[in-house]
Amino acid sequence: MSSPSSAPLTLPLDPPGGRRAALVWGVGVCVYLVAVVFRTSLGVAGLDAADRFHVNASALSAFSILQLLVYAGMQIPVGLLVDRLGTRKVLTLGIVLFTVGQLGFALSPSYGMALAARALLGCGDAMTFISVLRLGSRWFPARRGPMIVQIAGLFGVVGNLLSTIVLARALDSLGWTATFAGSSLAGLVVLVLVVAFLKDHPEGFEPEPVPHAGVAYVRHQIARAWREPGTRLGMWVHFTTQFPAMVFLLLWGMPFLVEAQGLSRGRAGELLTVVVLSNMVVGLVYGQLIARHHAARAPLALGTIGATALVWAGTVTYPGEHAPMWLLVALCAVLGACGPASMIGFDFARPANPPERQGTASGIVNIGGFTASMTTLFAIGVLLDATGGSYRVAFSSVFVLQVLGVAQILRLRARTARLERERLVASRVEAVHVPA
Repeated sequence: MSSPSSAPLTLPLDPPGGRRAALVWGVGVCVYLVAVVFRTSLGVAGLDAADRFHVNASALSAFSILQLLVYAGMQIPVGLLVDRLGTRKVLTLGIVLFTVGQLGFALSPSYGMALAARALLGCGDAMTFISVLRLGSRWFPARRGPMIVQIAGLFGVVGNLLSTIVLARALDSLGWTATFAGSSLAGLVVLVLVVAFLKDHPEGFEPEPVPHAGVAYVRHQIARAWREPGTRLGMWVHFTTQFPAMVFLLLWGMPFLVEAQGLSRGRAGELLTVVVLSNMVVGLVYGQLIARHHAARAPLALGTIGATALVWAGTVTYPGEHAPMWLLVALCAVLGACGPASMIGFDFARPANPPERQGTASGIVNIGGFTASMTTLFAIGVLLDATGGSYRVAFSSVFVLQVLGVAQILRLRARTARLERERLVASRVEAVHVPA
């Protein structure tokens, strides 16, 4: 028999799920997949971008930093928009923005215009994942929540895989403009799917209208979500787990493997694929474990952080000129667990907040990892320029943020668990009907 904390409670008014839910939610995750393809496309084109725009490491990192700065800054506004307007409208706007951004990046003749295009892409990208989480909670029962989150993350991994394999090869054969302009057509495809098939919720499960009071309502939503320890714990879990893999895949993995480790671009691309494939496998395992044993969330997150720090340290401090291939493979395999571990942050925030505040809480959580990624991208670029290209020094900046994040997770973990147990007991008492 499972303990009270081993699985989330299924409420009587949970949506039923089923094929219709899978279809609608599938449209949403396809939008997220395309957004991730666009987001990570620079990861395989970093060296090409440096040559095309004649920039150094710091200027190159500015592409990803600006994109993530816009993404992180949009999370709470997007969460509020999703809570107020619904998924369909927000996703539609997001598709338009990230498609125009990808096309603009393809056609940009200058560094400044390319930066503006990445900022626009980041704005549209920011509207996708929170919308997909909200869509899943509206169409599937709560007990499916952990697996739904991990599967959504899995579609993001597929987007990474497409960038690593398809876009990398297209760049070699078709060139910059044709590759990025051609990929922007995927945005038009998912826009048609959203308009034709996506609905915010199943029939009969319309959310109760929530009164809105302008700025006062916004402040209230943010403050109530932030006061929940589960929201803050989710943010710090996301902060600490996501950024090493994000930094590696989004920009610095390819240059590190080629310039510091002496690999060919083809072999480096294969190693980046290991990150993606590991992410897919680990995501399914983590989703099953958390769905069956809710108490496994924190140990899985902390274990992933520890494994990442250990292998990362082994790679950057290896005494030889180049790390051995087995160590690089191990690094990429462990980095593959970072994405699934970051999804655990949403599993802390969801039970801490009511349905009408889920978008806002998810936005706060999502800020964590992207803020850490943005900070590390900037630090690595500056340190590379300052040290003449020493990846050993630059990559060591990762450990500073890991220490900060682990300290916060340990501080909030016990209080969050206690409040979850109290709410679970209260909800079960309310569900008992006593005969008159």
